Order: sequence, then structure tokens, then C-alpha cells
Amino acid sequence: MDLKRIINPWATMAKYNCFGCSPDNPFGLHLCFFEDGDNIVAEWQPNTNYQSWLDTLHGGIQATLLDELCGWVVTRKLQTAGVTSKMETRYRRPVLISKGKITISGHIREQRRNIVIIDAQIVDSEGTVCTEATCTYFTMSREKAQAEMNFRECKVEGE
Repeated sequence: MDLKRIINPWATMAKYNCFGCSPDNPFGLHLCFFEDGDNIVAEWQPNTNYQSWLDTLHGGIQATLLDELCGWVVTRKLQTAGVTSKMETRYRRPVLISKGKITISGHIREQRRNIVIIDAQIVDSEGTVCTEATCTYFTMSREKAQAEMNFRECKVEGE
């Protein structure tokens, strides 16, 4: 893997408090993303604050992790912003908190004008695919993203 750390372009913006990726949200997931070729990747350590049943990561948190990852696919790969218009999630196996870090990854499967289909998955520390998602994103022009969503160019370290 050739991981390149993605610089969060909003990290220093006033009032930026994204549940998924803000480094300063005290209740957030604090996700940090990396580019690996066509894929965007994040590692995350689940804990009991996010469990549903004993030792099991809540399905809503899993969906949030996948949706956030897909948003960063759009941000980095297409250099614009977008919104989720549809998300199909398949829970294949429980994500056990006791197994340690999980890996969330995704890539663009298809793009038709401003509609982007992204495939994403959660893999546990043993390499087992636990959850899969297909997200449909509605993307906007860079100009509209800048004006309405404070979009800023998304770079990786060293760029």
C-alpha cells in the first residue's frame, strides 16, 4: 500500500464540528483519511461508547463510518462536494469491538455526470469483510461547492 495522508481542508475553519471527521468534536469519530491509489482508506478504533449489543459496534455507527468515507472519496477524487442521495448497506458479520482497529475503504465504481456510485466496506483486524455499502452521491460543481459548502481544495501531504 502507498498511503498518502489527506489533509483535512476544513480542520481550522471556525464552527467546523463534523461528527465524522472534525478533530475537535468531543463526541465525534475523529476520522483521518488516506489515499491509496484509487481508494480512500481510514483506520478507526471502535470502543464501547459506540456499541449496540455487547462487544458489537452499533450498525448506525457503521453506516456513519461508511457514509463519511464515501464523502471523502468525492472530496479527494473529484475535488468537489456532494451529498448522499442513497445508501445501501449490507451487514455481513458483526464488527466486534474487542478485535481492535477496523479499516474502512472505498472507491468510485461509476460516474454519470453529477451522480457518483461509490463502493465501500468495513474490514476487521483479521481481514474479514464485515459491512459493505454502496453510496450514491449527488455532486455539485466546484463553484457551487465553494459558495454553498465552503469547499476547499483537498490535497495529500507533500502535494
